[in-house]
Amino acid sequence: MLRELGETRAGEVAAHRYLSSPYVTADGIIAALSERTRLACAGRRVVAAQDTTEINFSGRSAARRGLGPGGDGKNPGFFIHPVVAVDADEEAVLGLAAARIWTRASDKVSHRHGRAVDDKESARWLDGTRAAAEALDQAAQVIGVADREGDVWSHFAHRPKTIDLAIRARHDRPLDGGTSLFKAFAGQPPLIVTPVKVAPRGPGDKGRIATVALRCGPVRITRPATAAGTDPTVLELGLVEAIEQDAPGGVKPLLWRIVTTLPVGGADDAREVVRLYRLRWRIEEVFRALKRDGLALEETQVQDGKRLFHLAALALGAAVRIIQLVDARDGGKRPMSDVLDPQLQSAVAILVQSREGATAKQKNPHPAGSLAWLSWVVARYGGWNCYYKPPGPKTIAKGWERFAATISGIIIATDAALP
Repeated sequence: MLRELGETRAGEVAAHRYLSSPYVTADGIIAALSERTRLACAGRRVVAAQDTTEINFSGRSAARRGLGPGGDGKNPGFFIHPVVAVDADEEAVLGLAAARIWTRASDKVSHRHGRAVDDKESARWLDGTRAAAEALDQAAQVIGVADREGDVWSHFAHRPKTIDLAIRARHDRPLDGGTSLFKAFAGQPPLIVTPVKVAPRGPGDKGRIATVALRCGPVRITRPATAAGTDPTVLELGLVEAIEQDAPGGVKPLLWRIVTTLPVGGADDAREVVRLYRLRWRIEEVFRALKRDGLALEETQVQDGKRLFHLAALALGAAVRIIQLVDARDGGKRPMSDVLDPQLQSAVAILVQSREGATAKQKNPHPAGSLAWLSWVVARYGGWNCYYKPPGPKTIAKGWERFAATISGIIIATDAALP
């Protein structure tokens, strides 16, 4: 990754020097990316999708330093927990809102139930929601979404009031009145049977359309024994249940129980909660761009833990930008400033001209300064030839590494020429 970014041996050495600088921190890199996202989200309804991914160096662990055990408890590794902002209406990725990068001190996880909430790894969900509420304070509405791991009592009990939640239920929690969450709608007819788009699982998978029965309504979840005694005894939330009907053979039927703070007054509300929760799949795309389908962070030769964290923060920002550029490849209204400073537009224009050909097909068809315009030139740097299918994440990832090195060289040359 650093070799491609640096382009030359001198550039590669400079990249290593940057990662080793005492003035560089992963938190500082993430904060700069978050500020750009805050501006992009202003006035918009935003889904803040969060999840955790692991960078495990199994088979590549020689000489790694400063890392604890990964998820397998054996090989060195570290974890990344980002919050990615997605436009709730256009469904486009808007940027990185927050992230936590850490490694485990040991492989001992015993007595975790006796630890304070803030001392548990599960605190990352509430921390992510709080960080999203702070970073996206300019948004018209923020809806935090997470998969089953985010179903943590404290996540709901202590969420900021400025952010809503839609979390897939993991626990069949007891309800006030004697029943449990998974049996809340037992025997009730569905409000509606409707199609739901199921996201692709990876390259080659085109996704599918599932026919689901929707039920929804308010629930009163009682405080678990492991919660702090100062927490509310009951949380009044909403539950949306989506159960697939007649799933294809060999396919696990979709079953989502989504606990939410959003309205659940009828079929339209249930359908909207399911749609917003479904946008969680955008963060899975970011993870694939970060790893096997794009930047291949787990293949890096960087060995020191601190430098790896710096590299991971940079790579995470690049992975989000790759997905933004993939979103924009066919056009759209988003500006280039979502991923690149507007002051660089004149430099990008020169690079666009250098990548255009003589035919109309080889010309950049998008408005100058748009994200689509930038996506076109990045794809060309990745080897896309304009004539075949639209560029995918791997092509955009390769193009972004080469484009970033080129634009960095222009900035350095321009600064050097100033009196």
